[in-house]
Amino acid sequence: MPMELPLEQMSTAEKLATMEAIWASLCSRPVDVESPAWHEKVLLDRTKRLESNESTVSGWGEAKERLQNLG
Repeated sequence: MPMELPLEQMSTAEKLATMEAIWASLCSRPVDVESPAWHEKVLLDRTKRLESNESTVSGWGEAKERLQNLG
């Protein structure tokens, strides 16, 4: 069903509220949202890299600090 939203007339707050409503609706029935097949491959690859110590995991604080230091 095609839907048109007056995006050009909506404020940023209205657009964000609309996105949040859509996200909440999708999250209310996660079984209806199927992950693409490539997600499994990415997760398996990341798990393999972690298990072989090719990759490490950082806490959010450390990751945020690294990102802030990039710029």
